[in-house]
Amino acid sequence: MAFLADSLARVKPSATIAVTNKARELKAAGKDVIGLGAGEPDFDTPQHIKDAAKAAIDAGQTKYTAVDGIPELKQAICEKFARENGLTYTPSQITVSTGGKQVLYNALMATLNPGDEVLIPAPYWVSYPDMVLLAGGEPVAIDTGIETNFKITPAQLEAAITPKTKWLIFNSPSNPSGAGYTEAELKALTDVLMKHPHVWVMTDDMYEHIVYPPFVFCSPAQVEPGLYDRTLTCNGVSKAYAMTGWRIGYAGGPEELIKAMAKIQSQSTSNPCSISQYAALAALTGPQDYIDESRVAFQRRRDLVVSALNQCEGIECPEPEGAFYVYPSVAGCMGKTAPSGKVLETDEDFVTELLETEGVAVVHGSAFGAGPCFRASYATSDESLTEACNRIRRFCGALK
Repeated sequence: MAFLADSLARVKPSATIAVTNKARELKAAGKDVIGLGAGEPDFDTPQHIKDAAKAAIDAGQTKYTAVDGIPELKQAICEKFARENGLTYTPSQITVSTGGKQVLYNALMATLNPGDEVLIPAPYWVSYPDMVLLAGGEPVAIDTGIETNFKITPAQLEAAITPKTKWLIFNSPSNPSGAGYTEAELKALTDVLMKHPHVWVMTDDMYEHIVYPPFVFCSPAQVEPGLYDRTLTCNGVSKAYAMTGWRIGYAGGPEELIKAMAKIQSQSTSNPCSISQYAALAALTGPQDYIDESRVAFQRRRDLVVSALNQCEGIECPEPEGAFYVYPSVAGCMGKTAPSGKVLETDEDFVTELLETEGVAVVHGSAFGAGPCFRASYATSDESLTEACNRIRRFCGALK
């Protein structure tokens, strides 16, 4: 009898974490490496949020809390959804978890049965399909390409839906592409979903506040109120407030689903960190200046990187509407030979040779289900980004 569960054979370790760890190892060994693999802001958590956490400690808020969030935070989340998304929830329709990833995982664990299908537009965040597999479902990728700026069409969505479809996981702006759906584009997709009442929608709105004018963020249930009763609107404080390590995600949805997710959480992690919950409360209810300040910096970096990469031979880089990633195609580099003598047959070959030759760490697009591309995070200094792009241009210029 095997000791490890058979289900582990269905999933892969996170490629983004693997790249970040590899870059750290090379740096520790003395190699000059610029890491563009991590998906987190490089800014510090705003001071008033850190102060709130310290105050919570001093006030003795260090005990167990309600399994899926303190009442004050749930109320603040309700007010956030109403204020920013036009969505009305009560605290009983809110769940708070240890990061956005746990919100998604709890929902999948609470709803999927063997054979249930989950539609996932590709490129996708690396964890989506593996979480579906761990929950016993079947991930179904909807392929996109650079010609649609990595966005699915209504016809593609319609064609992908079957009687077995239970969820659509919808992420806008996207990790990894940064692509965001306009209100008109989203309305065309929700029109399709309205024809299929058995399909639920799980939104990942984590990059809601990192968007660049003239793009305006909107969420599915906001665009189509008819989807409200079968939408789980997921978000968190990680990206918007530079709080990745605090591990607080949240969602609003139908009460029956929220209760089922709480049952899963009660038997796994129980409550999220009490101190982090009070910090998240301060994030949602306190000054919002940081959001605009960070957006300005991220837009400047986006423009820098998109311009520089489009000057690299064999690379085509679309301009993303949001998040802090670019997702350039390296189709023009395939079949060429790297300085090491390695023929580049895949995007994984490209990023491996780039790291070893020039010390720039990015993540291969095939890990996100769409290649030949790579994801680079521009959540780092302008100086590092300029140097990284210079190295990428040199690497591409050296290909034969």
